Amino acid sequence: MATIPFPHSLGAVPRRLAVPAMLVLGTGIAHPASRALHAQTGPALAEPALSPDAREIVFVSGADLWTVPATGGEARLLVAHPAAESRPLYSPDGRQLAFTSTRTGNGDVYLLDLGTGALRRLTFDDAAETVSAWSRDGRWLYFHSNAHDVAGMQDVFRVPISGGTPMAVAADRYASEFFGAPSPDGRTLAISARGNASGQWWRHGRSHLDEAELWLVRLGGPAANAPTYSRLSEDGGSKDLWPMWSPDGTTVFYMSDRTGPENLWSRPVAGGAPTPLTRFRDGRVLWPQLAFDGSAIVFERDFGVWRYDVRTREARAVPITLRGLSATRGVERVTLSQGFAPDLSPDGKKLALVARGELWATDARDGGDAVRLSRTS
Repeated sequence: MATIPFPHSLGAVPRRLAVPAMLVLGTGIAHPASRALHAQTGPALAEPALSPDAREIVFVSGADLWTVPATGGEARLLVAHPAAESRPLYSPDGRQLAFTSTRTGNGDVYLLDLGTGALRRLTFDDAAETVSAWSRDGRWLYFHSNAHDVAGMQDVFRVPISGGTPMAVAADRYASEFFGAPSPDGRTLAISARGNASGQWWRHGRSHLDEAELWLVRLGGPAANAPTYSRLSEDGGSKDLWPMWSPDGTTVFYMSDRTGPENLWSRPVAGGAPTPLTRFRDGRVLWPQLAFDGSAIVFERDFGVWRYDVRTREARAVPITLRGLSATRGVERVTLSQGFAPDLSPDGKKLALVARGELWATDARDGGDAVRLSRTS
């Protein structure tokens, strides 16, 4: 019996191959948020974002999108799908919600009309794309992707919400650029750059590979379409991620581990020393997002949602209770006695299988884990 993982969306949990007879497929996924969910006594809440008026929070749990009042309370499902949804962000007018979904592959940008429920796909690349920010006028969505760079490094793009071809905004060939945030006037882009923190933002603790700096990219330099770069934070020594602009464009808020634990910080754009906003001694501060009115920042901490009041400088956990049934399924097993075509490699060491429209491979002699080679919608 060959046992092969068959996920609905993201990755797969490897299973063991037994005596060849029937093909057994698992139909669940092990999304990072889902693994955290099972490890906790309660559900994991991640990647929160505030509505423009700071009265509502959207967040991710079980790879689906939920909403809750900013003061906390009962959260209800907003988007449910067997695929994984992530990084939801309200539009400046609060009428639309942008997010990344794996329902068509590795991850594309989608736009939800909150009034009608209409859903549109905005990007169509094979590579994963992560939503970063809206422009202040609501005309553009910014995201980062490694689709057109070398060695898996990221570039920052923007795409009009009406649809069209995404255009690179920060695309240095030999540096990774990610978590882009446009200034209120749209003339400057704050980014995190260098290191591999775009994919390892979850890592807790110091590592030179994770170090990232804040840079300002001023669009439209002396040469046509050539941006100019200036470093905002120090050269190395800390992980500085998720830049956010104050409404007046004078300050950038961000997360940094420059003193050890991850905390919220701020920096004047004109130059000057950084200011710590929170003083956590442990845990992680992840995916912070500033409301468009500049009144509060929400972030993920200890698998829950926290809210930082910019005026009072107080950070508090937001009490949230989920109400609704997530569309993300656990692992199931389906036994197929037919419907797949095996083929042996020329050296007799590998076996290729076609099952449920996907291509798989495994060791022909000893069995073991089967690996999915194709990933289609």
